[in-house]
Amino acid sequence: MVDQPEVTKVGGWRGLVSRAFRALALTWQAGPIAATSYLFLTIIQGAIPAAVTLFTKWLLDGIQFSTTSPENIPAGQSPPDIHPMLLVAAIGGLGVIVAGMPYLTNYIQSRLKRGVTLVVQDRLFGAVNGFDGMARFENPAFLDRLRMAQQAATMAPDQTATAIFGIIQSTITVVSFLGVLLVISPIMTAVTVVAAIPAFFIQLAISRQQAGMMWSLSPRNRRQLFYQMLMLDMAAVKEIRLFGLGDFLLGRMRRETKAINEGEEKIDRKVLSSQGPLAGAGALVAAGGLVWMISATLAGQFTIGDVSAFIAAVAGVQAAIGGMVSGATQGYQALLLFGHYVDVSDMKSELPAAADPKPVPSLATGIRVEDVWFRYTEDGPWVLRGVDLIIPFGRSLALVGLNGAGKSTLVKLLCRLYDPTRGRITWDGVDLRDVEVSRLRDRISAVFQDYMSYDLSAAENIGVGDLAHLDDRPRVVAAAKEADVHEFVTGLGRGYDTMLSRIFFQGEDNEDPDEGVTLSGGQWQRIALARAMMRAGRDLLILDEPSAGLDAAAEQAMHDQLRQYRSGATSVLISHRMGAVRHADHIVVLQDGRITEEGDHSELMRSGGEYARLFSIQAANYVTDVDTSSAEAATTG
Repeated sequence: MVDQPEVTKVGGWRGLVSRAFRALALTWQAGPIAATSYLFLTIIQGAIPAAVTLFTKWLLDGIQFSTTSPENIPAGQSPPDIHPMLLVAAIGGLGVIVAGMPYLTNYIQSRLKRGVTLVVQDRLFGAVNGFDGMARFENPAFLDRLRMAQQAATMAPDQTATAIFGIIQSTITVVSFLGVLLVISPIMTAVTVVAAIPAFFIQLAISRQQAGMMWSLSPRNRRQLFYQMLMLDMAAVKEIRLFGLGDFLLGRMRRETKAINEGEEKIDRKVLSSQGPLAGAGALVAAGGLVWMISATLAGQFTIGDVSAFIAAVAGVQAAIGGMVSGATQGYQALLLFGHYVDVSDMKSELPAAADPKPVPSLATGIRVEDVWFRYTEDGPWVLRGVDLIIPFGRSLALVGLNGAGKSTLVKLLCRLYDPTRGRITWDGVDLRDVEVSRLRDRISAVFQDYMSYDLSAAENIGVGDLAHLDDRPRVVAAAKEADVHEFVTGLGRGYDTMLSRIFFQGEDNEDPDEGVTLSGGQWQRIALARAMMRAGRDLLILDEPSAGLDAAAEQAMHDQLRQYRSGATSVLISHRMGAVRHADHIVVLQDGRITEEGDHSELMRSGGEYARLFSIQAANYVTDVDTSSAEAATTG
């Protein structure tokens, strides 16, 4: 069983009140004028029903007193001093206000909601953007909390403010109506209030269960969304069609949806079983009070105006208390959900910041990896085990190894996306943990194995490699030329301004260059390389499988080009293509997270170890019978 979120277990009412004030503060910050106007309208809407009831009582009493002999007037009652037509005008005026008030309120609510959405999303994603590392994004539990926080960011503050203002309005209505009831009958006033108390607490209990259900179903919601997006993913369409996976994925999605529906159905049944009896009890209280009131009126104890006021007040109190319960339920649930937003938006970076950060010098001697051990979780397997490595300034290093050997993990540590579990990495003798992450990364350029394909223009896709020069078209063009993608980009419909995406397509003209284009994997890889070239002159260049999506000729051309580009620069190359790494100044072989061999190509081939084995395996694939015959003929000749 999945535990309920911690916010439903700890903090209690104090935590809820704290979050309520925080939600209101966000609402006020989003629009102080709109929030003040909303509060003013809320107070007016809360007071009008009782005012109409009181004016109606006076009007009916005036009519009764003017048509009834004095001896038939109840003891202690006297006719109102206000002219009946003034009361009619007042009631009519309030009716006009009541009729127009919802439209004005809805306008202000919508305006306030838009402002709140802007503020909370900015804070949430600002906090997420401040997570310097990757650990949280690879943690399923955090992803669940982040999804809940995203949901809360779009719903909870607005729902909380609406609920609180609704409670204020209902409270004003209840107090004003109870004042009317209290004058008529203190006993019925007490009975009406007591009858509504159980409903309030039962609804809060149900709200708590609903919040727990939302948390427990979060993994299922995530899986449901995954299957939905997978069936719409253009990259997956080929395999889904070829292997006939559509019904399989649809079945998985249906299973998750049914499980979600079953969980929600349980809560709905609890709501039905509790609210039905409560509504019946409220109706019985109202009916009993009405019978008593009419009997007392026939006995000469009350006026027709009293009966009218009593009926309106009882109905108004019950409706208002129901509104308070509904508002409290909505607000309680929104605050529980809002807890996820608060938790995520208050999180600091998982990478500890140096108390007194040191400057990042231009690389002069090199980077040292000193006895580095690393694992992704405290109880997980070791991915790197005692790695000692030197990346000399101005030299090229190649990392070789089978999948899972730890190559890409080492790259993540060099970029300080993670910190070593043990050991340290230094930059010209300065521990990476002692410098500002942003300044370190500004000195690094990289092409990652899982590079991004942004739904942006070609120029922007390249330019984001160095945001300071995003609009520097000559620099973007130079980077494209370095990556040998300039001619391809200029051949597009709008050249560098062509959208490299069809996601925004809405028109009917498939040939319209404004609608964007779809690139192949190899073309995207060239764009990603150009993005890295935007950071020309940086201290460290990292290339993690930079040619995986290219054909043989393009791959050879890219590596020839990269070899010239890396000459005299500090670089790290990861590739399963042994021909691509053979020209590196220094080659390191990783096996099971340990360095087992290192040297240049010639040294490693002579040693006959893992590198020589992998190189020979790949080389054998390029040797044909014709090659063998030619070699034999040359030997015998």
